[in-house]
Amino acid sequence: MGLTLQFVPYFEIEKLSSLGRIRKLLNAVKEGNIVLLEGRLTKEEEAELIKTTMEEINSDFKGIELAVIYPESHNVDFFKKMKQQLFNAILGDRQGLTILGPASIVKEIKKDPNKIQLFTSDPKSSGRRKKKRRG
Repeated sequence: MGLTLQFVPYFEIEKLSSLGRIRKLLNAVKEGNIVLLEGRLTKEEEAELIKTTMEEINSDFKGIELAVIYPESHNVDFFKKMKQQLFNAILGDRQGLTILGPASIVKEIKKDPNKIQLFTSDPKSSGRRKKKRRG
């Protein structure tokens, strides 16, 4: 089984309700995909996503791992900051990247300003060994 990365452009979720966004993303993760969402959810949507995930955990679905990468604006001058805020007000939360994956596959997501590290494991191989066939 290969690892599937599913890119979701912001325009695919922008017209959906908050619940619709959460459902779309959660369903993709439950299918075993690692989702790369252009932009980010609101804080309320993130909280609801976590709550919904916790309610749906069972023997087949172990939960999600979530990370949001957002461009830092600490060292940006006043006019660039105003431009970014205007851009966000007009086009929505398109800046940044949200990464979601099933907890059974994604063990950890580490981020720093220069890179993202996604640590995965194969849920099928944990604790099981294939028997060699003689013949």
